[in-house]
Formats: sequence, structure tokens, C-alpha cells
Amino acid sequence: MAQEENGKQNGGAVVAKAAPVFSALRPHLIVEAPKAADAIQFYKRAFGAEEVAKSLHPKRKAEQELPLILHAHLKFGAAEVMVCDETEETGAEVKSPLNLKGTSAILHLETDDAESAFERAVEAGATVTEHIAEKPWGQLYGKVKDPYGFVWSIATPTKLVPTSGADA
Repeated sequence: MAQEENGKQNGGAVVAKAAPVFSALRPHLIVEAPKAADAIQFYKRAFGAEEVAKSLHPKRKAEQELPLILHAHLKFGAAEVMVCDETEETGAEVKSPLNLKGTSAILHLETDDAESAFERAVEAGATVTEHIAEKPWGQLYGKVKDPYGFVWSIATPTKLVPTSGADA
């Protein structure tokens, strides 16, 4: 029975199940409601985001209440994120950084011009948490916090730093 749990049994031999191939990782940014629409506008100003798709929460009537964002898909270059308002449907364990009073992840953006991207984010309303500087790991790197509580690192690779034998 244990063999069957780890793979399909084939004439006494266990055939390992192929690992899935992943094609993208798109973080869902959960924003304190009803601020997802504002966050989308901020990401357009700060990062040049393009709105690919958006749907409104079906339980809200636009003519009666401010509509909540159920799902918005944004692209900026090769980077992609999803944005939505925090609602009960996002789950009890899923909260916006403002409601968590912090965040457990940093969203890392690589660009060909970290200084310009950093300045644009700050001009759009992000707060500097770490100024742009050359880092020993081979990046021009800085961090900002957006008005919705998300921390973004912005970097440009400057040199190839060899990995240690333990990591290779």
C-alpha cells in the first residue's frame, strides 16, 4: 500500500509519478477592502502595469456600494500579479498586509534600470525602506513599501557572483 501512495505499481516495480511542470508564479496581492481599485492605479503609475483582466465581486451592486475587485490580472514586462480586495471569500487565514500589520514576503522586481524604477515607485507614493545601493550579491538593489503594505525590492543585476560549493 505504501508503494501505491508514492507512485503506481507496475508488475512489482514502483513507477514514479512525473513532477508537474510549472509555467508561472503570479502572487495574489490581497488589499484591504475597498482599496484594490486604488492599488491597481498605483501599480500602473509606479510600475507601468497593464491591466489584463478584471472582474468585480458578484455580491456587490455597483449602484448601491463601491464595487470590490474579485480578481485583477496585471502585467509589467514579464512580471505579473493578481490583485483583489480582502473579502470573506479570500479565506480567514488570508489577510492584507495592513490588516496583518506586516508582510511575510518581499516582491522582487528585476529591471534594466533599478534607479529609474525605484524613483518612479517613490514618485507614485511608495515609501523608501532601503535606498538603492550596490549589493555584494551582484545587484543594484533597493526596497520600497507601497501604500497597501506590500514590500517591493527593485534590482538590476550588475555582475555575476559565483555560488558557493554548498549551493551548487
